[in-house]
Amino acid sequence: MTITADQPGSLDGPVAGSTEELVSCWTPRALALARRIVKDDGLAEDVVQEAFLAHWRNPASFDPERGSFGTWLLAMVHHKAVDAVRREESQRRRVDVLAKGAAEPEVGRDLADEVSDRMGALPVRRALEGLPAPQREAIVLAYWGGYTQRQIAERTGVPLGTVKTRMLAGMRRLHQALPGALPPPIPAPATPASAG
Repeated sequence: MTITADQPGSLDGPVAGSTEELVSCWTPRALALARRIVKDDGLAEDVVQEAFLAHWRNPASFDPERGSFGTWLLAMVHHKAVDAVRREESQRRRVDVLAKGAAEPEVGRDLADEVSDRMGALPVRRALEGLPAPQREAIVLAYWGGYTQRQIAERTGVPLGTVKTRMLAGMRRLHQALPGALPPPIPAPATPASAG
């Protein structure tokens, strides 16, 4: 096992050795860089993990003649973080379009399939339009955007409990507007009558 390090504080550090040594040495710097770019701790951790996995899968991709390991790793983290930001922004744009009800037809789809889908979706779209905007936004973000309730709360800036309430109330209204098309929402738990 060979560990190389030049001056402290430089971008040089372990380039060979156990995975634990590499991870413990480079994770703090890589996470700091990823956090500055993506502005989200969870996403930054995913980016750093992807960079380490890329090195683990193909260690020959690092060429010591082209620069130090630290420079190479941080460049990889930078590229993966920028890709993650672009991916998140792209998903956000798609969800925003869906939330406004202005979904564009997919390019290359058969026109008959598109018409059939739209006819089947028309009652659902009309029922969604009948919901108050906050309920509609929560449901569209969850079901068509793929967001969790916690992510919806962060994205919209409202408490998690409010998002849950909006989704439950919206689903109940949709169930009433589309009888037989949706399974009934889970009823609220019954509260025991107070014994007096």
